[in-house]
Amino acid sequence: MRVHRNLIGIALATTAMTFSLAGGALANDDLQGLISDSKNWAIQTGDYANTRYSKLNQITKDNVKNLQVAWTFSTGVLRGHEGGPLIIGDVMYVHAPYPNTVFALDLNNDGKILWKYEPKQDSNVIPIMCCDTVNRGVAYGDGKIFLYQADTTLVALDAKTGEVAWSVKNGEAADGSKGESGTSAPMVVKDKVIVGISGGEFGVRGALTAYNIKDGKQAWRAWSMGSDKETLIDPEKTTQLGKPVGADSGTNTWEGDQWKVGGGTTWGWYSYDPKLNLIYYGTGNPSTWNPSQRPGDNRWSMTIMARDADTGMAKWLYQMTPHDEWDYDGVNEMILADGIEVDGKPRDVLVHFDRNGFAYTMDRANGELLVAKKYDPAVNWATEVDMNKDSKTYGRPKVVDKYSTQAQGEDVNTTGICPAALGTKDQQPASYSPKTKLFYVPTNHVCMDYEPYKVSYTAGQPYIGATLSMYPAPNSHGGMGNFIAWDAAKGEIVWSKSEQFSVWSGALATDGDVVFYGTLEGYLKAVDKDGKELYKFKTPSGIIGNVTTYEHKGKQYVAVLSGVGGWAGIGLAAGLTKGTDGLGAVGGYAGLSDYTALGGQLTVFAVPE
Repeated sequence: MRVHRNLIGIALATTAMTFSLAGGALANDDLQGLISDSKNWAIQTGDYANTRYSKLNQITKDNVKNLQVAWTFSTGVLRGHEGGPLIIGDVMYVHAPYPNTVFALDLNNDGKILWKYEPKQDSNVIPIMCCDTVNRGVAYGDGKIFLYQADTTLVALDAKTGEVAWSVKNGEAADGSKGESGTSAPMVVKDKVIVGISGGEFGVRGALTAYNIKDGKQAWRAWSMGSDKETLIDPEKTTQLGKPVGADSGTNTWEGDQWKVGGGTTWGWYSYDPKLNLIYYGTGNPSTWNPSQRPGDNRWSMTIMARDADTGMAKWLYQMTPHDEWDYDGVNEMILADGIEVDGKPRDVLVHFDRNGFAYTMDRANGELLVAKKYDPAVNWATEVDMNKDSKTYGRPKVVDKYSTQAQGEDVNTTGICPAALGTKDQQPASYSPKTKLFYVPTNHVCMDYEPYKVSYTAGQPYIGATLSMYPAPNSHGGMGNFIAWDAAKGEIVWSKSEQFSVWSGALATDGDVVFYGTLEGYLKAVDKDGKELYKFKTPSGIIGNVTTYEHKGKQYVAVLSGVGGWAGIGLAAGLTKGTDGLGAVGGYAGLSDYTALGGQLTVFAVPE
């Protein structure tokens, strides 16, 4: 369904927008220009490097205490609101969870709704969405807004009118019978739009797919596991830790045909290095959660992938958690930073804060592993990552038998594992400041008990095979989260600010020496580079959205979506009460209902004149 609002004389035709919507402009040049202008927030991750850093500096550590609400907007949806708005010129594009409504708002006219798009979807997609009906935002390119719907339909909307330019079903099963869903934000790169797939808890085989931006035709698809042809892996040229992966790497660490329902879904964030022409992303957990049913390393689940943007061919891979036993999805964002000094030598790196509790610093050109350290001292499932290049286990985590669900076996409840399945950090993206050369990371400080059990695969039905319980990390500050500053060169926490609940909001760092994040209780918080709290304001619902900033008519604004939900808030969002529901999160976050309630609102802040 599409609703037009006063399209005659629509604000998108203003001079400020003409350059960005010119029909003859090359999509990549257009988007690169918009991203480079800090007045906009033209890509969900802030830039292709995923830094979530803004050069705007009107709001400073000295005046941030004066922030006030400038205006608000209700999305009309009461589920978890992840992602954030796009701001392009004089128009803001706001998305919502299922049913995935998109609004175009006129910033010149009190946020007037220029157009609204609400797709018609089969509500049967709701129960197959593992951890709430979230959507992580829309993308822009070539004069189009790209929406990736819950039912895996990728839709290109005319940015001026909301009219559908084209749409394509990304899921392998057009009728949704395999349990596939869409939750990730698309990313536009050159003449293509990139999308992933969700559904690892249903035995979905993951893939990353590129579609031509002009007409929606598939350009390439790279499966997470399968034959070399399907995975777009060259046995001799594609490397892991500097060595060729060899033939059949996507199948030969699986038993029989288990790889066909192997998971490795791709629902996180994607980054892009224009100089290397490489796209970076991570793959999720192998299916099922019962490790005894899938012996072997289960490649290429739990893997950082670097692929050519034009062809999808893999240049290098690195599997962080071979034979995952804890559901430590590897989908978190890859942040690209230049000139990070490792062992006295400046390196252009990729930094990844994995669910498994280790932060990885890698040379993003060749995949060399430079640093791998715990970014929460509570992490106990492994002692360290083997960094000895002469070792047969180089690059692999040293697993502690006591916390190995494989070692303990089926139908045994392994207790005290840290982190919990939702990881030391889930998809909530960190930020990086080139000024401080520090990474600002929202984290979970949560542990779990994990009992695997035998499960059979049936297409479209849950394929989990484990019962979980979650709780705050014992013998600690009593809370379930920390907001930390991380030195990726040394692999060290510089400072840590504890929070009562997990920090499930994406961070924002600015040139004004202020770092922003949101809390599950609903606070927008601002801290300085040393972690000192400078400001907080409680929005109507818990924040799992990502903080953004933009400039309009010479004034800097900060915007965030609130609306509790996601995995941490699934109990509230879906009305679940049993402790082990929500894949174990309901019990762990039971106290959250004392601090916030459902909502769906965009709140925009500014410092008054």
